Amino acid sequence: MNSTSSTASQWTGMVPVDDTALAVTDTGGPGIPVLYLNGQFATQGYWRRVIAELGPGWRHITYDERARGRKSQRSADYSFAAALRDVDAVLAARGVDRALLVGWSYGAYVGAHWASRNPDRTLGAVLVDGAFPYDWLDEAMEQRIRTMFRRMGWFTPLLRPTGLIPRMTADEQATSNIEIGRISRERELGPVLDAIAVPTRYVIASGTSLGSRGDEQERIRAGLDAVLARNPHIKVSAKVASNHGAILRKDFGAIAGAVREVAALDR
Repeated sequence: MNSTSSTASQWTGMVPVDDTALAVTDTGGPGIPVLYLNGQFATQGYWRRVIAELGPGWRHITYDERARGRKSQRSADYSFAAALRDVDAVLAARGVDRALLVGWSYGAYVGAHWASRNPDRTLGAVLVDGAFPYDWLDEAMEQRIRTMFRRMGWFTPLLRPTGLIPRMTADEQATSNIEIGRISRERELGPVLDAIAVPTRYVIASGTSLGSRGDEQERIRAGLDAVLARNPHIKVSAKVASNHGAILRKDFGAIAGAVREVAALDR
């Protein structure tokens, strides 16, 4: 199951990729490598409860995406394609040939695409409240996104030194958010999910997320139903009570349970 050397020791450092470098933490050890893929503007620290729940029997690998966190450096490229290249770079740097991917929100899209393209290198995937095929982006929504990030722009520079806010401009953040809307479209994401050939489990939140209105988020989640009917490799492990933003904090047990479920299927 783990084609990586069992002698890897705990390591924290910077991994170069393209024009930047990413802050990476690897607990090492002989356990199954689990690679955690962050939310769009989140950091690796968000996974600490899931990691603690799984415990030291697993090899936990976390990293901060470009210009996220305190140490990952800025880049000229914050595209989704760059995020996929970053997965390759981190796994290669840590000598991992095959991993279990766990992605939340934006990271779920990254995990779905990477698993779909690399079945021989993917033990399985856990997708946490993300990667739902649904056409939610239109011109009005695009303008809403750009307006929201512009309005937040006045205070975000104050928080950047803490690592809580990405070192990206308001326009860069909005463009990244709009790109994921295009990637989410059923005609784009549906075929990606249909092609997944490894055990994949969703953990789905309830309620809203930042920028959503009314039952908008639940309608987006319902876009997964047709995929579940088509692809037997993909199932819902749990639907939890917490909302999109709180799911890693409040329902870490359900996420850890899905990781164990996927790992058991690989055996």
